[in-house]
Parts: sequence; structure tokens; C-alpha cells
Amino acid sequence: MLDMNRLASLITKIIDFFYVPFRKIMPEQVFRYAACGGGNMVLDWVLYFLIYNFVIGHDLVYFQLPLTTYHLCLTPHIATLCIVFPITLFTGFWLQKYVTFTQSDLHGARQLMRYITIVAINLAVNYFGLKLCVEVWGWYPTPSKMIITVITVVISYFGQKYYSFRVKKK
Repeated sequence: MLDMNRLASLITKIIDFFYVPFRKIMPEQVFRYAACGGGNMVLDWVLYFLIYNFVIGHDLVYFQLPLTTYHLCLTPHIATLCIVFPITLFTGFWLQKYVTFTQSDLHGARQLMRYITIVAINLAVNYFGLKLCVEVWGWYPTPSKMIITVITVVISYFGQKYYSFRVKKK
């Protein structure tokens, strides 16, 4: 069985090894955030590309809402977002909690709820950004997702540092 604390320690040691040449130009926490967030972002992009191109297949996705007679139709880029989002939500939370913002003394459940709040804001930015870029401007979905991600990274860093994983002042 995989020990999550040992995995977090290993990831932290690997990130810190690469931090050495950056010591004088950025704080350790910023570097860890960039490494964890960057890794999660790459996971997001790869999953998005694979699911969009090989699972969804560029087709509209139709499904019936549970316990109703209502049907819903999602465009392929939005359906892909709905599949990828929960995966990267939890990998991102785990990395930020156990690798980046380890000094936070907030209870884990509170951290998760706050993290979800920030991620929900980013999800809205992703949703409306994809709608605008793909459906209004006619851009390709994957590059559109990459551009929108740059915007959400900034929102996420400050939200996680000062809200989700903040350290209580003593």
C-alpha cells in the first residue's frame, strides 16, 4: 500500500533538489507551488487532450439526468472539462496541502472546502473562457484551455495562500 506521507516527502525532496539554483530569486513556497501547480496543470492538459480526442471523440454528449426525464447535451469541450475537473481537483488539493502549504494550521476539512471555493471560481473562469474562446471566437479547444489556465493560476495562487491554506496569526 502506498504511504501518502512518504509520497509527499519524496515529492518535496525532488522539488527541493531543483529549487537550489532558484533560492536567490524566489521563496521556497512559491517554487513548490509552481512545481506542484505546474505538474497538476500538465496532468490536466494531458488528460484533457486524451479524453477530448480519444474518449469523447469530438461528439456531443447526451445523457439523462438521474431520477428525471430531462436530458442534457454537452459540447465535447465542456464534457471533457466535466470529466477532467474532479481528477485534478483532488490531485491539486493533495499536492498543495502536503507539499506546498504544509504550515497551515487550519483543519483539513476547512482547507478542502476553501480549496473547493477557489477551484469553483476557477471552474467558472474555465467554463466561460472556453465558451468564449471556442464558441464565440472559434479557437481550438486545447490551446484555449491552456490560455485560460494561465489566468486561473494567478487566481489560484493568491486564493490558496491567503484563504485555503493560510496560517493563523498568533
